[in-house]
Amino acid sequence: MGTVVNPFVVDIGPLSLTGFGLAVLGAFAISQVIAQRELARRGHDASAIPDLILAAVLGTLIGGKLYYTLFITHDFRDFFSRAGFVFWGGFLGSVAACYITIKMKKLNFVRISDVAGICIAAGYAVGRTGCWAVGDDYGRPWNGPLAVSFPDGAPPSTVRNMQELFGIPPAPGADPNTVVSVHPTQLYETVAGFIMFAILWRLRSHKHAEGWLFGLYLVLAGIERFLVEFLRAKDDRFFGPFTAAQVIGLSLATIGVIWMWMRKDVGPGKPGIFAKPVAAAAR
Repeated sequence: MGTVVNPFVVDIGPLSLTGFGLAVLGAFAISQVIAQRELARRGHDASAIPDLILAAVLGTLIGGKLYYTLFITHDFRDFFSRAGFVFWGGFLGSVAACYITIKMKKLNFVRISDVAGICIAAGYAVGRTGCWAVGDDYGRPWNGPLAVSFPDGAPPSTVRNMQELFGIPPAPGADPNTVVSVHPTQLYETVAGFIMFAILWRLRSHKHAEGWLFGLYLVLAGIERFLVEFLRAKDDRFFGPFTAAQVIGLSLATIGVIWMWMRKDVGPGKPGIFAKPVAAAAR
């Protein structure tokens, strides 16, 4: 049955903190630290970052739940349930909320986005550990050396749920209540998130125009999601063999390539990332 993973919950008096909630908190906390320090290193004002993080939190929660209710369950009552946060929905909601906040504060969206790519990759790596902690977003049935099972997951990884929720046919004669082992795709995505962060962090002092790094993030994130979806337990393959997340991932990766090309050279109206050339020497 693979390694059994039970939900991680911390009880503090009458308050219960789930592993998912703690991971999301950690994801936004590390994003704020990175954004503030990187903008300051580049010589730009970072005082608006706390407000942008708050906007990102609200946008992520609303966008993630809207995607879940509109495209997966088709039941708006699920908007108020604890389960069901979809990354791409949260990502798009976060970008929209931050864009509105940036415009209201008369900030530079392209400048902020160049730093945001690093932050999102780091936050993604931390946040995906929360999916592992509650047994959500796991993979297809598998009996390999890293296989895990979620008897109390969201939902439990049973034969019945694999068939009814994800359209994965059971083995002949399988008991519907049997808990099956699956790919630990949450951990695959955590590792991928750290790799994306390492690449973006390595290139954070790039010599292209502001915004180029966000384009690279879109390319990396789109490719990562396209690949991992082949192993996910999903039933939203509305585009032939591809899931909705794969189509969104490829679309954003394409936009990222175009954006990187548009921002590859510094020129009029396309400044470099440092407020002053001498700041480039600071690491």
